Amino acid sequence: MMRNPCLSPAAKNHFPKPKKYHWTIFDKDNIDEEIFRTLNIRNRLRLELMARGGMKISEAPGLKPQDIDGQKLLLHTPKSGREREIIFIPEKLSSRLQNFIRGTSISSNQFIFPITYTGARKVVGKAGEMVGIKLLPHDLRRHSATYASRSANPIEIVSKVILRHADSR
Repeated sequence: MMRNPCLSPAAKNHFPKPKKYHWTIFDKDNIDEEIFRTLNIRNRLRLELMARGGMKISEAPGLKPQDIDGQKLLLHTPKSGREREIIFIPEKLSSRLQNFIRGTSISSNQFIFPITYTGARKVVGKAGEMVGIKLLPHDLRRHSATYASRSANPIEIVSKVILRHADSR
């Protein structure tokens, strides 16, 4: 009788069961507080883009003023592999972003958020520490989806438009 090789002790050591991770969903007040306690305007805008627009941490560094069209942000090289994606942001955030660009004289082809991935993760971590929570970049993206779904937006809109998933499952 043959035994399943995947059940051997050696295989179990090499391929342990993944640990279950339970995501923490932070309430709106915590997220708002960590955003508004961030004094550096550029960092605050980056946090808001993730928390209010569902932007991934890796997408902000590639954003240029020429990619902004009102409440739409155009991503030229998204992680999805698509040619382009559009991020929709609230009107007030769009206004603050455009005022920041004008106030700092960033030209249309310069990066708005010239920072490394590691630097951006540190900004998010420090913002969370200010309000006493352990905050990860994806927590902000998850917050945008949670807040949108709790505001009676259909799950298809949250999945396809806010999170820009290819499939709504």
